[in-house]
Amino acid sequence: MSTAEETAGAEMPPWAEVTPDAARRLLVAAVEAFAERGYHATTTRDIAGRAGMSPAALYIHYKTKEELLHRISRIGHEKALEILRTAAQGEGSAAERLADAVSSFVRWHAGGRTTARVVQYELDSLGPDARAEIIALRRQVDAEVRGIIQDGVAAGDFDVPDVPGTTLAVLSLCIDVARWFNVNGTRTPDEVGTLYADLVLRMVGAGAPR
Repeated sequence: MSTAEETAGAEMPPWAEVTPDAARRLLVAAVEAFAERGYHATTTRDIAGRAGMSPAALYIHYKTKEELLHRISRIGHEKALEILRTAAQGEGSAAERLADAVSSFVRWHAGGRTTARVVQYELDSLGPDARAEIIALRRQVDAEVRGIIQDGVAAGDFDVPDVPGTTLAVLSLCIDVARWFNVNGTRTPDEVGTLYADLVLRMVGAGAPR
């Protein structure tokens, strides 16, 4: 399954914000190449070839290979933040909001695993300025999940002695889905999302949400 096909069938960004079409094709090609070979082993020629374009055409839209990775990472992290913020600001109890956040975040990583692997695991390939920007987005992602857990603790619904540590554990659990999820496996992204939501509620000492 190609990155474009994954994206169309999941909650991954459709890259509609990337224009013109040639720039979008190059970005999708870069995602596939980075996921398959790793950032450092991928050349601009590899990316251009996958997009059916010449290496010279790539530089019309992206000055460097790192610029491509930076844009992929920024769009991906902004989408991840949107998913979690929507759940955090939703109606319902802390347990309901945490279950929604986890199931949505897991579906995002499973349904668009190729893109998610690049977004989540190539941070150290970015230069200092780009890396700092993405780290700031990650802190916002952390804050959304931490806020839900804090709400549950304050309401007496969660038993969590270490909120920051538990937040890290929850996010790590969700993110790792991108590493192992197999489209030919026995579970769908929705099923994995439901399973993980239940596991996380057990982790924080909550019952199933109403």
